[in-house]
Amino acid sequence: MSVQLHTLPNGLRIVTERMPSLKSASIGIWVLAGGRHERAEQNGIAHFLEHMAFKGTARRTALQIAEAIEDVGGYINAYTSREMTAYYARVLEEDVALGLDVIADILLNPLFSPDEIEVERGVILQEIGQALDTPDDIVFDWLQEAAYPDQPIGRTILGPAERVSGFGRTDLTRFVTEHYGPGQMVLSAAGAVDHDAIVRQAEALFGHMVPVTRAPELLQPARFRGGERREIKPLEQVHFALALEGPDYRDPMIYTAQIYATALGGGMSSRLFQEVRENRGLCYTIFAQAGAYADTGMTTIYAGTSAGEIEGLANLTIDEMKRAADDMTEAEVARARAQMKAGLLMGLESPSSRAERLARLLSIWERIPALDEVIDRIESVTTADVRDFAARMAGQTGTALALYGPAKAAPTLEEIRARLAA
Repeated sequence: MSVQLHTLPNGLRIVTERMPSLKSASIGIWVLAGGRHERAEQNGIAHFLEHMAFKGTARRTALQIAEAIEDVGGYINAYTSREMTAYYARVLEEDVALGLDVIADILLNPLFSPDEIEVERGVILQEIGQALDTPDDIVFDWLQEAAYPDQPIGRTILGPAERVSGFGRTDLTRFVTEHYGPGQMVLSAAGAVDHDAIVRQAEALFGHMVPVTRAPELLQPARFRGGERREIKPLEQVHFALALEGPDYRDPMIYTAQIYATALGGGMSSRLFQEVRENRGLCYTIFAQAGAYADTGMTTIYAGTSAGEIEGLANLTIDEMKRAADDMTEAEVARARAQMKAGLLMGLESPSSRAERLARLLSIWERIPALDEVIDRIESVTTADVRDFAARMAGQTGTALALYGPAKAAPTLEEIRARLAA
């Protein structure tokens, strides 16, 4: 890999990786500010701010922002997560400087026009409505809230409609002032990029920024507590989501958690898919995944099934989780390791994936671990490690459960916890 790092005097970090065979590049700014950095009264403001970035600057109208990138065949977008907000573009090699200039413009010079705020408020309220109409999306928001009640990390990223309806220009500028400092930003680029040229341009665009210090109350530690949310509605299916606390992304156990989740429900050959869907026909969709944050993590299982099958599906899922602690095989673990490695290596073929990976790794570790180091960590996970982790999952008491649909027959959280402990 040809990864190069540089930090400006004001704290903005720059990481690039040249991919010699490419004629295009992905470049962006990852801001370490997301949903968990909001005060309760700000819930949804990070996402609102992401939308407003494209609504006009002191130099460009909203249309001119889009045209600047699309006139050269490029693509620009953004997203908000619980721990960061990203603004990125994909362009041809000769347009990298233009892409970075546009991204800097939308970050540093937003107008926050009252008229545009009202327009975008309507768009976001429609987005919230769409999410509420998408059961297999909203159930994960409810699961997060049940796992981390009354905490910033447990709140929805979109925010409640009543909050979004009240945001104004002052709310947006306050969040920027508190969180959009150079020390909270990572400029990442991959593909057909010139590191020195990007550093020079970044110095010109961002070098004047003044560092900010976040108030301690804005960095509330996460505490997985668990709980249940059950919303009864006459849908075609019950949407079932179960979560147990897992390791954070700096914990070496994260690799074991990911291999466990992959073996349990990460593909068509996984235990849950084979037993619950293929052998019993209890559902169409079922999967497990391991997610992580700075100070906590979640191992999550999701399935959608009919009202008549939900009890059997839930009980069988718990039984498979427990069985994994006793008889997870070498072949299953080897297959899960191979899936993880393949997913990692295939992702490296995309400059967009590489740029995002570089930004995330730098924000987590303050360095870019060598690829061999990551592969070695995956390879070092043994069957005994996975069995021990499975036993740890089955022995947890802080389980979270979210159900949406005709869920009256579904086991309660206490019944699930009792079955896990039996």
